[in-house]
Amino acid sequence: MRLVILTTQTPHHAYFVREIQARYPITLVLAETRTLRAPFETAHPFETERDDYELRVWFDGTDPGLADMVETEYFETVNGDDGLDRLRGVKPDMVVVFGTGRLSNEVVATCPNGMVNLHGGNPEDYRGLDTPLWAVYHEDFDGLVSTLHRVSPELDSGDIVGQRALTLTRGMKLSELRRINTEACVALTGDALDDFGRGALKSTPQTRKGRYYSFMPSELKNLCVRKFEKYTGDLP
Repeated sequence: MRLVILTTQTPHHAYFVREIQARYPITLVLAETRTLRAPFETAHPFETERDDYELRVWFDGTDPGLADMVETEYFETVNGDDGLDRLRGVKPDMVVVFGTGRLSNEVVATCPNGMVNLHGGNPEDYRGLDTPLWAVYHEDFDGLVSTLHRVSPELDSGDIVGQRALTLTRGMKLSELRRINTEACVALTGDALDDFGRGALKSTPQTRKGRYYSFMPSELKNLCVRKFEKYTGDLP
């Protein structure tokens, strides 16, 4: 199987690549270097705490590069001519997308039967960006799920391949949420790769179109920290 991962260089994406590589050889990682930015402040201290926590738990405090684990090539965007040509040259059997910008139709067409995207929420309720945080903001803790869905022309609207609820524990901090989300993404992807290898990547159409969410402003993240830790503090 010629497996390609489209992603970016972050602690949780590095962990994902390492864990998938341990189960299935990855032919190539294409990593985007362009960072999307909102026209307002979005940074929050919990995000630094989150990155430090993930590096400590997964990598003993080191910060590995994707290229340390598997053949990796970097592009400003995989939608550019150079990224698109490289992807076409690989002729992938399956492409897993985790954290890139929106893909062009030309990129999607390079693997029409096996391109899937990992989404940090239920796309039938939350599409777009920062979806776990928006679920927390709405105090929709049952809506904290990880989803693997087929890539379609309309953002986050493809058929659902798999979904896992995130299990919160007493006293959990918001800085720990991305860890369990990523670990669920590894499990979902492993299951999908197993199914694809058996020739049966099954999926189910979405029944409703979730609301689109953009970047969460910093001041709303303050509320999310308090709401999340209030909720987990009250868990048995």
